[in-house]
Amino acid sequence: MKIAVSAIAPTLDAEVDPRFGRCQYFVIVDPQTMEFEALQNSSAMASGGAGISTAQMIANKGVQVILTGNCGPNAYRTLSAAGLQVITGATGKIRDVVQIYNDGKLHPIAQANVDSHYGMGSGSDMGMGRGMGRGMGRGMGMAPMTESAPQTTNVEQEVEMLKSQVQTLGQQLNEIQRSIEKLGKKNE
Repeated sequence: MKIAVSAIAPTLDAEVDPRFGRCQYFVIVDPQTMEFEALQNSSAMASGGAGISTAQMIANKGVQVILTGNCGPNAYRTLSAAGLQVITGATGKIRDVVQIYNDGKLHPIAQANVDSHYGMGSGSDMGMGRGMGRGMGRGMGMAPMTESAPQTTNVEQEVEMLKSQVQTLGQQLNEIQRSIEKLGKKNE
């Protein structure tokens, strides 16, 4: 069995990328042996259709399960049509997320957990706008707090999901802080 995890870097110690279609890498892991291969996502910078083309690429790699932070409707439909299970809400180091999966604490979702074009608003282009909004619209890559989370069946799973969401928000807050610092240095 193979699991594909959206990643910010090509190692087991990398953090899970909260985006599926526009993640930088996938780490494809055998959850029993922890042997892995890294794959750069050639669709990460696509002008459109990143979710669908990424889903097709991953489906062709022979994986059975996707672990990611979020998955939009086009990618979800493509992955489901290929028979892959999609698990969202994953955060932290890849090796830890795979262990949580092995422990049976993560479960597939029945539908996309974010809207189309969710990953388009990554924090990397903040401040690039010239209008009054300063390019900070579209949520800076963060899912609205009202988005539905994967369904849980018990309190322990719900606590794990909430911890996962706190960790994702912390990562996003750190990314925003780094962007603020970069912008401050440019103004000096």
